[in-house]
Amino acid sequence: MLPLLGASLLVNWKVTFTNVPKIGDVLTFLEIIEELGAKVDLKENWVLNLDTSGLDINKLNLEKIKKIRASILLLSPILFFFKKITIPFPGGCSIWARPIDAHLNWLERIWYNVEFDGENIKLDWELKDWNITLNAGFWVTSTENLLVANVLRKGETIIKNSAIEPHVMNVIDFLRKAWADIKIRFDHSIVINWVEKLKDDFEFEVVGDYIESGTFMIIWALASEKFIDIKNARIGDLYSFIEKLEEAGVKVEDLWWDTLRVYKYENLKKVDIQTNIFPAFPTDLQSPFAVLQTQAKWTSKIHEVLFEWRLNWLVELETMGAQISILNPHQAIINWKTIFKPNKLVTSWDLRAWASMVIAGLITDWTTNVEKMEYIFRWYENFVWKLQKLGADIKEI
Repeated sequence: MLPLLGASLLVNWKVTFTNVPKIGDVLTFLEIIEELGAKVDLKENWVLNLDTSGLDINKLNLEKIKKIRASILLLSPILFFFKKITIPFPGGCSIWARPIDAHLNWLERIWYNVEFDGENIKLDWELKDWNITLNAGFWVTSTENLLVANVLRKGETIIKNSAIEPHVMNVIDFLRKAWADIKIRFDHSIVINWVEKLKDDFEFEVVGDYIESGTFMIIWALASEKFIDIKNARIGDLYSFIEKLEEAGVKVEDLWWDTLRVYKYENLKKVDIQTNIFPAFPTDLQSPFAVLQTQAKWTSKIHEVLFEWRLNWLVELETMGAQISILNPHQAIINWKTIFKPNKLVTSWDLRAWASMVIAGLITDWTTNVEKMEYIFRWYENFVWKLQKLGADIKEI
């Protein structure tokens, strides 16, 4: 949703979004652009009416930009209209080796002047019309930012090594509906040809969150009495993940119309996972899947390809009795089946790890308190309420 909001600034008029998730990062992003001068009307039925025609760069709230990493998505549309911007270093999760250098590097490639003093990023820009080829490095936010930065720039832009995750494709579909000229090649290349103006005053549906869907598949495989039916499950986007679930011994059943029935496990088997770029196993489901692996016999392995030290959160599972060996910044081993012991207070390292510690707490016979609840509000909508409706004994403190 966040890159869609950034892209909507380019439309510079009215857009209606449906299926809008009411999550922390989206609400913060909407507050930022509303204070910039946008008219924001978020209705109860997940419909957002947005009018971005009256933006004023002098009203940019720098403190709120510090709260979310995705504020980097504001750079391109704001620079397109106002030519210069100074923002603080974006906030977000504490995942190692996630610098914004890549964003700043490609901004310089398309003739932005970039200065970074350790706290603030200063950019100014003069639009140039040359053809150019850029490398997104398969990073999701980089691909989204490059799309928005170049869709109204004269000349042809080729983005090599583009990410093609569902939410990236959703941005492309949005820009195409706004009359952008974007083509996708088989080799992860995206070709953008200049259009003079984007269409406004149209409706667009936000794609569902396949990571949340996968998280609930794991919850129900571990903690349910029998099974759960997940509607809008994003089955096609989760093929690699569901394949690993089945390899581990979790029974799933495709009920058609994108509804997946997930049964409680009976005898989990060891299974090794390796994260990678879409459509491979998602890095954002590595953490919840690790909890599933703790309930399997024998030794399971995790190979986190995309982020260094993202496995460090596993030390929290160790405090609950899991037998885990972190081999290096990218690999870990989970040994034998764990009966989690009581640990009254555990913490989280990022939003996916927070959900994972909740899953671990659900399958213990004890009370578990999980700190840093602000993570869960950022990217899961009504997570605690949904678990309560499913029968979990869980509450916010």
